[in-house]
Amino acid sequence: MLATEHIETARHFLAEADREYESGDMLQASEKLWGAASHVVIAEMHRRGMKSSRHRAMTLAVQEFAADGEDLGLSDMFAGARAMHANFYHGFMEDYEFEIDREKVHRFVNRMLELSE
Repeated sequence: MLATEHIETARHFLAEADREYESGDMLQASEKLWGAASHVVIAEMHRRGMKSSRHRAMTLAVQEFAADGEDLGLSDMFAGARAMHANFYHGFMEDYEFEIDREKVHRFVNRMLELSE
């Protein structure tokens, strides 16, 4: 996949996450939020010539993006996305936790899209 395709996939998953959430399916919304975040990270990794898209590599890449752009909030926002991924498998989030991390993921994806432009 090209970086542009990852960006389009991220946008698609973010919209799908909102639809899943509105229909009451927090598990599917969680996975779509993770998908949106991971695709936007992979897009930026491609743009920078980084090869791996494994979970740990993505976390380290986000830390690098945060340091490069002096936007240390990126790491915290991405942690919300990682929590969504875990929530998809384990369903542990309370509604208020989901709301907090959902907002973090939206901010993260939108901030990463700004960086990629």
